[in-house]
Amino acid sequence: MRVSWDAFIAAVQERGAYPSQQEAERASRVVMALLGAHLVGEVRAELAARLPETPAYVLLNPLQAHEPLPPERFVRAVAAWIDGATEKTATRDVSAVLGVVADIAGEDLTNRILLQLPRGYDLLFGCPRPD
Repeated sequence: MRVSWDAFIAAVQERGAYPSQQEAERASRVVMALLGAHLVGEVRAELAARLPETPAYVLLNPLQAHEPLPPERFVRAVAAWIDGATEKTATRDVSAVLGVVADIAGEDLTNRILLQLPRGYDLLFGCPRPD
């Protein structure tokens, strides 16, 4: 069963301690677009099926990544897409959104997502893995 857009945004807003729903929405759209550029195939489709319609659409119609970004560059890319963002605020944005995504995806799908991403994304998803 899909979570609603309102519930998704409320969870991101709470996790990121955003003062407004609009800030949580902005972060969600940017992070999901960049995540979609890194995921392929069945994993991306399965995640989209679990997300509300808006982030699923953004995930399935991503920007094109020329290369997989390491976590630090992913955060910098988010900062570049959000007016007034810094690496610190972008880290909060990424962690808030990806933490909610991990909750929705569940452990098995989150593990399969992490297999498609460069090392270190586990921390951004709030799912630290032992080395």
